[in-house]
Amino acid sequence: MIQRHDANHQGRDFFVGDVHGQLALLQTELEAVGFDRKRDRLFSVGDLIDRGSESLACLSLALEPWCHAVCGNHEMLAFDALLGENRGSPQAHDAWMINGGTWAMTAAHGEVRAMLQRALPHLPYAREVMVEGRRVGIVHAEPPADWRDVMPPSQALLWGRTRIMKGDETPVKGIDAVVVGHTIVQRPMRLGNVHYIDTGAFNTGKLTLIEARDLLREDA
Repeated sequence: MIQRHDANHQGRDFFVGDVHGQLALLQTELEAVGFDRKRDRLFSVGDLIDRGSESLACLSLALEPWCHAVCGNHEMLAFDALLGENRGSPQAHDAWMINGGTWAMTAAHGEVRAMLQRALPHLPYAREVMVEGRRVGIVHAEPPADWRDVMPPSQALLWGRTRIMKGDETPVKGIDAVVVGHTIVQRPMRLGNVHYIDTGAFNTGKLTLIEARDLLREDA
């Protein structure tokens, strides 16, 4: 449900916004910062898949030892359609397709299901990472008012937009900072100690990749 990561004393940590099947764009951003897969770590706010044609390859990133993603609402839509209690139902299938799952129509159905099954154990609802002595939480959409309430998971973790719609700057208690995606913003922004980094890569061509230390400097 939640995975915790100690500080990275060998390299750097980066946060990346919703990738949505834009593997080439992600690779370009990683190359631009000289990302070292043996020392650096990439933390994703989820939604690796959908809307982009390279979604299957992006989903496989969850299996890489240097990539640490949380579950997004799009991974959950795929789960509901392919593996959940309502798998095979027209409602679950249509909900996924309407929200960008049409890429799966051009891939082998069994291959998509198998990759999703392998990836999901590596996609917890939340992560927590130590960065320069500070605790940074990661969820896809919206954290609870108190980080201690992040488990058991709620729908808000995957779908919530209440905080950003209200412009709520109340800091999340019990954590130094939280990084989220889900809601597209023109540029990375912060409300209280919550950082929004989804810049709509699938239609803007802008994928936000930010080093963890730089993100925390914004809070200083």
